[in-house]
Amino acid sequence: MFISGFTIIRNAVINDYPIVEAIRSILPVVDEMVVSVGDSDDDTEGLIRSIHSPKIRIVHSTWDPALRKGGAVLAAETDKAFAQISPEADWAFYIQADEVVHEQYHHAIRKACKEHLHDPEVDGLLFDYTHFYGTYDYIGDSRRWYRREVRVVRNDKAIRSYRDAQGFRRNGEKLRVKPAHASVYHYGWVKSPQQMLTKIKNLDSLWDEGRAPEQHPLAAAEVFNFDDYDSLRRFAGTHPAVMQDRVNRQNWQVDIDVTRKHFKLKNRVLHWIEQLTGKRLFEYRNYRLV
Repeated sequence: MFISGFTIIRNAVINDYPIVEAIRSILPVVDEMVVSVGDSDDDTEGLIRSIHSPKIRIVHSTWDPALRKGGAVLAAETDKAFAQISPEADWAFYIQADEVVHEQYHHAIRKACKEHLHDPEVDGLLFDYTHFYGTYDYIGDSRRWYRREVRVVRNDKAIRSYRDAQGFRRNGEKLRVKPAHASVYHYGWVKSPQQMLTKIKNLDSLWDEGRAPEQHPLAAAEVFNFDDYDSLRRFAGTHPAVMQDRVNRQNWQVDIDVTRKHFKLKNRVLHWIEQLTGKRLFEYRNYRLV
């Protein structure tokens, strides 16, 4: 069994992406790691090379500004990186620049890959998600945060990245998947208020084609306001070992009140049912569990 890892990255230093941690978190699982480095305004490539792993293979890409609308460029770049993995790969493990896999799941992921290796009815593996917000102490527990997504797929070039690289589909159809029995830790919303504002302005340019910087809703802001949440709770687990240095370096605080719940009536009822039963009614799923 051969597993290829792959990811895309651009301006990792400017936007303070935990891309090094993301890559290192799946290196023990994969046999190779393809990193597609986009044209950057910083030393993103040097950052990747600092990992010093023989599994890593860097490829280069130029992001098409004409594909900014709706984040389509992210899917296009993901497909380009997917095309670069080894032809002998059975599975492809996709990790985004702000996603990290806890080492406690490594065995389970490889076990699931092996278990379904020769089952043509299984297109990929489905991961649970833990979304951190504000600091490393809080996670989202409402419908605003997607609960699961596909991150391991067959090495089948009919499979393509979907929308803004949310997940994958084959010829427009949802993939047939089995659980990976693992969780992805998403740290995209954990930054200092100043760095978060910088990242959002830069990232929003991939969605808002043609809007001038001065027209951005946060153009006059000095820091990002983390008050826009409906429900959070304290994180009670442990962070991946590769994230520990970042966790220790946190030098900002965010005023989070986990008792505060901001829901409209319908979402309040749905949230109560989910907390009581573990079931998310009317959930959107970009996959088919088989």
